[in-house]
Amino acid sequence: MTQTAPLASGFSEPEPDSTPGSVSESHPLVQRYLEHVRVEKRLAQRTVELYTLDLEKLQANAAQAGVALTDVHNTHLRRWVAQMHGAGRSGRGIALILSGWRGFYTWLGREGLVAGNPVQDIRAPKAAKPLPKALSVDEAVQLASYQSKGDEGDPHLEARDHCITELLYGCGLRIGELVGLDVRASGQARGWVDMDAAEAHVLGKGSKRRSVPVGRKALQALQAWLAVRSSWAREGTPGGGQALFINQRGTRLTPQHIRVRLKQRSLKAGLATPVHPHMLRHSFASHVLQSSGDLRAVQELLGHASITSTQIYTRLDFQHLAKVYDAAHPRALSGGLPGKVPVKTSVPKI
Repeated sequence: MTQTAPLASGFSEPEPDSTPGSVSESHPLVQRYLEHVRVEKRLAQRTVELYTLDLEKLQANAAQAGVALTDVHNTHLRRWVAQMHGAGRSGRGIALILSGWRGFYTWLGREGLVAGNPVQDIRAPKAAKPLPKALSVDEAVQLASYQSKGDEGDPHLEARDHCITELLYGCGLRIGELVGLDVRASGQARGWVDMDAAEAHVLGKGSKRRSVPVGRKALQALQAWLAVRSSWAREGTPGGGQALFINQRGTRLTPQHIRVRLKQRSLKAGLATPVHPHMLRHSFASHVLQSSGDLRAVQELLGHASITSTQIYTRLDFQHLAKVYDAAHPRALSGGLPGKVPVKTSVPKI
């Protein structure tokens, strides 16, 4: 046995209506283990309480199954995991409980009380992958249309940040692809925008190149930025001569710089949630899918190698449809009124 007892973070938080039982009420082996982690490992009292809660749960399950703690097998644990999952316990919560049980049986193994750790190969159900955060169509248009009056006293910043926002939302670019754009095509360029063809050529993940259409609004913003960019450009600076997006010193913008600027811009535009670059990529994909229903086209536009990476946007699309139904259908659970149809928001052309 080489595994050590888990740290405090390996145990679950107590349920609101549960209270830690005293050590005297626990099984003698549980008492010894808790004494071990309290005295020898010198863990905090709160940590010991969390250990106690999870081990009491283990002890209760074993008692209900009619088996001793030292006779618990893999099959028992799988059944208990299934029961917890069926009762609504999250995958993360189950993983924390299993971590606590695993540490207990590791200690029993060191004491020579069990031949193997029955929890070793038990895994919690996978937690549902969170949906990507995307703006609504109205929010995205509000951000893309926002124009400050001489941002920080410099119209160059306004023109540049407006162009960045339009390209991120209008083309669905990754931030690395945006940062890599040059003013013109060359053998060394990672990416560029062909204004005549209205296409952006970018170098994506896995060094794969792709071309995406650039909409009219983005082209207008790009023209406005190029008209003032030359006053900042400095030959000889890192990327300054070629980089499309530069700072006042003439050097190529970094991803972190763009994240900060976009967050500030979204708050100034009146959005409730600070926006990061990838949120605009998610918004681009979701809105195109809502408008076209063409998942394969969205996959190509995003540069996903597998369609499974793109399918998550179908869940976002379903959420959008569900909201429309819930607000409009007379039999919807929200109690929408008959004949009350929500105003349809059109997706802007990109």
